[in-house]
Amino acid sequence: MDPSEWVAIAVLGKTRGVRGEITAIPLSTKLERYDQLSGKPVYLFGDGKPYEVEETWWHDAKLIFKFRGIDSMNDAELLRGCEVRVPLAERVVLDEGEYFEADLKGCEVVTADARPIGRVVALADGGGASGLLELDSGLLIPFVRRICVSIDVAAKRITVDLPEGLEDLNRP
Repeated sequence: MDPSEWVAIAVLGKTRGVRGEITAIPLSTKLERYDQLSGKPVYLFGDGKPYEVEETWWHDAKLIFKFRGIDSMNDAELLRGCEVRVPLAERVVLDEGEYFEADLKGCEVVTADARPIGRVVALADGGGASGLLELDSGLLIPFVRRICVSIDVAAKRITVDLPEGLEDLNRP
């Protein structure tokens, strides 16, 4: 099974209780997606096997998974650290102007006059509402509409309008 055909939606954490329940760290900001998993198959990357989600719920702001056939704390402990993945085709639908981090990685970043300045290697935490595009050139660019004026994930290209001095300010 090719990992590029899947998208991780959560990472399993500690067991909860004695009936095979396990906490998870959600990897999606669309939290309603977890309420729609009951009865659906997912794959756990770590052991690579399919599991049917019996139920998901929130307890004290923590996401809890219960998988069919995982009925004890010992069974659940074996799943700790596994990524919960779904087929790429089952990703949530994003609102206009929203992008998956995985779709941004590898995009060529160019200035308005088509001068290439690097490729996106990561979306780093910007400490605010937006992140920072981290380029292979070492440049960090705020991921905001005023700077990232055109984003074409299909063409793997982001056009930026950089504020004066930004390139010199945050290069390593």
